[in-house]
Amino acid sequence: MSRAVIVVLDGFGVGAMPDADAHRPGDAAADTLGHLLDHHRAATGHRLPLPTLEALGLGFVHPHPGLSRRPSLPVAAGRAALGYPGADTYAGHQTMVGADFSRVAVARLAGHLDEVAAALRANGHNTDDLGGRPLLVVDGQILVHDNLEADPGVNWNVSGRLEDVSFTEVLRIARVVRSVAPVARVIAVGGHADAPLRTFVREGALGTVGLDTPASGFYRNGGLAVQHLGTPLDHARRLPELAAGAGVPVTLLGKAADVLACDAAVCRPAVDTTEVFALTLDALRGAPDTALIVSNVQETDLAGHQQDAPRYACVLQQADTGLSALLPLLSSPGEPGHALTGTTPLHAADRNQPEQPAYVYVTEVAHVLADGRPALYGGGFYPRSGAESALIPRTGARLAVQRAPAEHIDYYRLLAPGDARPGDTAVLAFRTQIFVTRSTVAVVAGLATGSPRLTGRHDALGRPLPESAGSTGGEGTGGP
Repeated sequence: MSRAVIVVLDGFGVGAMPDADAHRPGDAAADTLGHLLDHHRAATGHRLPLPTLEALGLGFVHPHPGLSRRPSLPVAAGRAALGYPGADTYAGHQTMVGADFSRVAVARLAGHLDEVAAALRANGHNTDDLGGRPLLVVDGQILVHDNLEADPGVNWNVSGRLEDVSFTEVLRIARVVRSVAPVARVIAVGGHADAPLRTFVREGALGTVGLDTPASGFYRNGGLAVQHLGTPLDHARRLPELAAGAGVPVTLLGKAADVLACDAAVCRPAVDTTEVFALTLDALRGAPDTALIVSNVQETDLAGHQQDAPRYACVLQQADTGLSALLPLLSSPGEPGHALTGTTPLHAADRNQPEQPAYVYVTEVAHVLADGRPALYGGGFYPRSGAESALIPRTGARLAVQRAPAEHIDYYRLLAPGDARPGDTAVLAFRTQIFVTRSTVAVVAGLATGSPRLTGRHDALGRPLPESAGSTGGEGTGGP
């Protein structure tokens, strides 16, 4: 494993999931990204610029006239399948890192009022209903209620007005509720409201009743405090624990520090998007060769709850800028499958041609088998190509390329056992067909004179990439 960074843009939907209408009536047409792009063009007359997300494949997973359909970076892009009922950020984060939430319960508070009230009274709290409505008022100040911003029955909230109570007390009550709740998440929320919280209680979908948190002023008045208390987890199968157990440093940033709490991780909560990316950038710069960093951008989700499209667009552009700063630090000098253009059949027949192009194939070690043989990423490994050995620059080792059946062109090629580890750059020299490598092709001139310069970058079919127009300089590497 090399350095891996997972960045979650919370609440950034690219279309409805198959069960959307069942859990939230009317959401079969949900499309956060599509509506946001359309709103921005209608309001400004221009498309919303998201160059980094487009380069990573956003327009591929969500075709839209305002997005480029073709990623300009060598990426794998796609949509996730359903992993749990309803839509919930906690369940989504846990599923993303390996937890099983397929059996999580969907339950309205109305069906569990007596059980929750009994648990609170047993812990010394007073409970009342609110005019016979299915929610609880605890100690006269704190509300226990259905979360109206999630799918009905997915989450319960414990909300307190910080003018009246401390967040510590809100969290203490939330932990009692968590002890008897069957739902995925109990969320402790403290904020500054425009009036007493009971003023903002309303009915939601499918018989739910709760605090209208956006209307209360919690999101706009500053000082918001939130903690997510999830259902018990099998931590032995989660990525942060597995990575930490293997000696890999783990850092959880932003909302991920709360939602994915891991005792072995460095946790740094933050809400401001610029701060989240600053923390991520610092963590990446200080990370060793092998590390796991998980960051969450929460302000996209908050803007969505507020139905504030201009704010959402602004946060999304901040996230796009933040991602652009991370990408160079995640690109090694040799990216998997990249190469410089090579010799032609004409040069094989006539070695006196005025130009003598050189071909360098740059990739990296994907993994090492139990018997010590490194496996390289790549494509275009034809048997007739004559690949004999691979140079591992970190150690200077030159490892023999092992023979393979003719049909084994992709995706790995094995080397003889030697001093190599996952993430090591590997350099080969052999002739293949560029189009099967799926690589970005960089054309370099001036090698013979010792003054290399990058003259252009092309896709695997030889088409110039837009950013290569007029480019000069460079060091002749095969990186993007």
